[in-house]
Amino acid sequence: MCGIAGICQIDATPLTPEAGQWVKAMTDRMAHRGPDGEGQWSHGPVCLGHRRLSIIDLSGGGQPMHSADGQLTVTFNGEIYNYAELKEQLTALGGHFQTSSDTEVILEGYRIWGPDCLARFDGMFAFALWDNQQRRLFCARDRFGKKPFFYTVQHGRLYFASELTGLEQLKHLSLSMDPRAVMRYLAYEYVPTPHSVYTEVQSLPPAHMLLLQEGNLRIARYWDMPTPDESDSRSDNDLCEELRFLLARAVRRRMVSDVPLGVFLSGGIDSSIVAGLMARQSSTPIKTFSIGFSEASYDESRYARIVARAFGTDHHERVLSAEECADTLPGIISRMDVPMADASVAPTWLLSGVTREKVTVALGGDGADELWAGYEHYIGFKVAQWYNAAPAALRKGVIEPLARMLPSSAGYINPRLAVATFLRAAHAPAWQRVQTMLTAFTPEMQESVLDADFKDRQPGFLSPDELFAPTREQYEHWQPQSAASPLARAFHVYARQFMLDDILVKVDRCSMLHSLEVRAPFLDKDAAEFAARLPISKKLHGFKRKWLLKKAFSELLPDEILHRNKRGFQIPVAQWLRGRMRPLMEDLLSESTLKAQGIFNYQAVRALMDEHVSGRADLRKPLWTLLVFQLWWRARHP
Repeated sequence: MCGIAGICQIDATPLTPEAGQWVKAMTDRMAHRGPDGEGQWSHGPVCLGHRRLSIIDLSGGGQPMHSADGQLTVTFNGEIYNYAELKEQLTALGGHFQTSSDTEVILEGYRIWGPDCLARFDGMFAFALWDNQQRRLFCARDRFGKKPFFYTVQHGRLYFASELTGLEQLKHLSLSMDPRAVMRYLAYEYVPTPHSVYTEVQSLPPAHMLLLQEGNLRIARYWDMPTPDESDSRSDNDLCEELRFLLARAVRRRMVSDVPLGVFLSGGIDSSIVAGLMARQSSTPIKTFSIGFSEASYDESRYARIVARAFGTDHHERVLSAEECADTLPGIISRMDVPMADASVAPTWLLSGVTREKVTVALGGDGADELWAGYEHYIGFKVAQWYNAAPAALRKGVIEPLARMLPSSAGYINPRLAVATFLRAAHAPAWQRVQTMLTAFTPEMQESVLDADFKDRQPGFLSPDELFAPTREQYEHWQPQSAASPLARAFHVYARQFMLDDILVKVDRCSMLHSLEVRAPFLDKDAAEFAARLPISKKLHGFKRKWLLKKAFSELLPDEILHRNKRGFQIPVAQWLRGRMRPLMEDLLSESTLKAQGIFNYQAVRALMDEHVSGRADLRKPLWTLLVFQLWWRARHP
């Protein structure tokens, strides 16, 4: 795991001497991504930079790395998990290897297969490769976007970096806040790919390559999520056997490391499967890591201990108080390169820190919830279709009035808020339904909370068709319409939006701030394609989530883990905003601050705070989303 940056002259003329200083400024800012070494290489129109976190071939894997003939040079962030198999194939085809690093497989794979090499890589990666013979820059990002890649074209040059903070170091670049990105952030709690918070900067989409040659910049997809095969008639036993093989191999490949490794263990289904498969394939006790909370309704540490005992792991646990977590949050958020309002960023950051004390690599269960229907929202999407088919008199005259009478709670689950969110989603078009369940600020709320002059800079953008256009694009990705069911399309939206720009960003940034590499076996190419192709009923069987996954690993997991309800990695945000974090909220959302900033309407924001603090409403999501944005903003405008 590393940090990469670079500059390439669009017309292929030589770069100016300052380019090396610019690239060093970017890589220095990302030193946390690679504290073990740095490198830079310049030649004619290109300059590539690298910060290294040493994982494989500790002595011989320095970057930027050159091919044996010196014609190819790459700067690479990530891991190619099937590099050993690819190295054998490439050697048979005449490939030349000077190291045992997986980085060299990218060079030789490109030399022999060209850009088609991407179809053969199973890994998490973002890289930039200069082909001196073709005078071509070849960049790519992995299939699910586990590793970041931001770029901008300005002053006749392409600039790229692993994090926005890298590009922010170059004061000659224009980086202007995009009002549309702010509005989408309020709706999504992140800025959806391929956009960024800056008008001039783009995020390379997952499973895409970027080619720059002869003054032409081209972006192309190299892989796509397969659609479910509802005609698959294989027996459940056959499917379970294949799944066990694929995930065991995925875990085994991700256990290759020249430094100590362990596993994030929450006590949920996904991390427990990963821990169990690791334990089965390790000759020594594996290291597991978890954190707990002193507040019982948010604590899962008991379940992590059950799994650790079952698999005989070397378990490490730290129990935190809400106060400790709350006090840490502002510092974490201000160090993030992108505004992202997932409140579980705090426990993820703290877990990464605990883990890094003992190991440099950790495996985790990321991706399973999105691919295997782990979220309650999958059930909500299914129920919404039935709800809308019910008589209007029943819906409007009975169910919805009763829903408004449900109790409210500041705990992990707020019944009134949950049902109100479901009803709002049920009333939305099918393509908008998933995001409606997840959104912090509806278009109507944004009309109130945004400053009038700020809104006028993008007239009409708050219409659902404009605001949620990225969701519609993903929902309608598979054509024709009959190519996939509405529920199958919801899976695609989750994988290509929420997982990409929330879950994977959170894990990447929180782990890399501690110089920790995190690997995701559930996002193994073959295992993920297997899950995507399954009939929906194998994942959401009636109301049973992760049905086939649980069936396949029922003999591996302890019963208490197999049959427990899913719990998210959450923190008591609602209480904090009424108590310990209220002074910070009042400061960041004060009248003087908001008026000077010119983005938000103070009176509307004040009303949200008063409603929440008084207990009349649970507005944890919108207020937290505002708070995170303000912390991110203040770090850049002290």
